[in-house]
Amino acid sequence: MALAAGKGTRLFPLTGEIPKPMAPVVDTPIIEHIFDLLAGHGVKEVNVNVHYLADALLAAYGEESRRDGMAVYLRREDELLGTAGGVKRLADRFEDTFVVVSGDALTDVNIEELLALHREKGAIATIALRRVYDTSEFGVVEVDDECNILGFQEKPSPEEAISTLANTGIYVLEPRALDYIPEKTFFDFAKDVFPKFLEEGERFVGYQGDFYWSDIGTLEAYRQAQYDVLSGRVGVRIPGEKRGEGLWVGEDAQIHRSASIEGHVLVGRDAVVGRDVKLLGDVTVGSDCWIRPNATIKRSIMLPGASVGDGAYLEDCIVGHHYDVRPGETIRGGALIRRTS
Repeated sequence: MALAAGKGTRLFPLTGEIPKPMAPVVDTPIIEHIFDLLAGHGVKEVNVNVHYLADALLAAYGEESRRDGMAVYLRREDELLGTAGGVKRLADRFEDTFVVVSGDALTDVNIEELLALHREKGAIATIALRRVYDTSEFGVVEVDDECNILGFQEKPSPEEAISTLANTGIYVLEPRALDYIPEKTFFDFAKDVFPKFLEEGERFVGYQGDFYWSDIGTLEAYRQAQYDVLSGRVGVRIPGEKRGEGLWVGEDAQIHRSASIEGHVLVGRDAVVGRDVKLLGDVTVGSDCWIRPNATIKRSIMLPGASVGDGAYLEDCIVGHHYDVRPGETIRGGALIRRTS
């Protein structure tokens, strides 16, 4: 199951116009990277709960679709039920060991390795764990030498943290784990379910693999995730044809021969990069974007349909869908989102 119902409030204002799972990383929605990951590890069916701006996800993927041999079912959640409550609502879909993953976090975790540890330990649940520097942003988990989970803390200060291993929201569960979750009730895995496992003495373990994970919780983390993909730190698919060391060009994209490109750059399909444009650092130019002559874009992300006027200068920006940067404007930092009212 991929969890995709939440509001993604920390990524506002970007999530004011799109649900977080639809936020593009290298011109591909985060949830699409998750679909690729699951299908690539042989998953045959994924169920996705949708709630906040659900119509955007349903418009993109429909209620039922297929991806690389994997069936994808989107199921509208009329009332938010939390991470565990959302899974419980679809309990009839989970008759065997199953995986839960966030539909709005970027990862290349090895699902097969995770499952193998879970089965080897005979656990009711296994959590994928990743070391973090700032524990105040995450729930952290203490484990022993046998991978058994001993305790949890929710967003402790670094001085008080029992561990630097973060709960990534990637779980393997046995169907009987759902017995711990009440029907039609807002319930959270980390706060409500996992402490019960410890109280009841259930076999409950943590997996520490060498994998990439980012919850993309802030605009800065969103920009960093783009850079991490373009610089090769994440095992995900980058769309387009690779040209040279750090340039990917989508289908029917046009790049003027006088344009200057340095660093890691993606130019999405049907995008136009005009005369004497400079793309510097890690830059993502989304599908159908138009960058007019003499514009300079440095370490920025342009979402599909955005445009930049003649001679404009952008640095460390996120330019929202169909946003028009005026000619000659200089903008440093922040997210530029088109007002819909």
